[in-house]
Amino acid sequence: MAEQGIGIRKNPLLAIALYCDAGTMGSPEGFFRVGRILASGPHGLRNPRLANAYLALAARLGNQQALQYYDPRVENAILGDECGVFAAEAARRGFDLEGYLARQSAAKQRLTRLIRNVAPQYKIDPRLALAIALTESNLDAAAVSPQNAQGVMQLIPATQQRFGVSRPFDPEQNIRGALAYLQWLHKRFAGDWRLMAAAYNAGEGSIERYGGMPPYRETQEYVRRVLHFAGASGSGREKSGWQSPRG
Repeated sequence: MAEQGIGIRKNPLLAIALYCDAGTMGSPEGFFRVGRILASGPHGLRNPRLANAYLALAARLGNQQALQYYDPRVENAILGDECGVFAAEAARRGFDLEGYLARQSAAKQRLTRLIRNVAPQYKIDPRLALAIALTESNLDAAAVSPQNAQGVMQLIPATQQRFGVSRPFDPEQNIRGALAYLQWLHKRFAGDWRLMAAAYNAGEGSIERYGGMPPYRETQEYVRRVLHFAGASGSGREKSGWQSPRG
């Protein structure tokens, strides 16, 4: 959507950052799409050597489309942390949450209004709740993940049971269950959005086990996306009131 301007202004830099996330979480197509933009996207982003490096990586991982864009006349760049650089620049430019939501379908706008109306009842900032909904399902009430997380806020069965969700595909019940969980996480981690998002993705046990952000690449990228969509700082409103069980 960011690459092609579907429901959002074209934002190829954000597209690269999100495709990088997909690639580092195991999607060869993610790296292919990074290479494609760098090979044939806007002139200001084109980088043939770096494009070749990502296309070669995608091809090695099994993506055959990558070979269509690979330029054998150009030497491959040596990959470092370019994905991190793209993510940092996308974060610096910010995300137009209101503009994005205004361009969504009527069904997604109804879910947006529901989240905004219900979140204050649980003392959760609607921006954080909406950012998690976007990151989890892109406001799709029928979404199901490979891990069987369900509904707009992608609650796994254990979390559903824990917070009284019996109909996970009922948007209001799903959202209320997720907000109840976020309210619990808010108290547990002293309102630190960064740790709340990490716990939502990896479980609060992982935060307690590592005394803070767990060393999981997927969780770290998940947190970055949530904070980016929410318009929060990189610190995620980090507070010093929470102390890990390790002291």
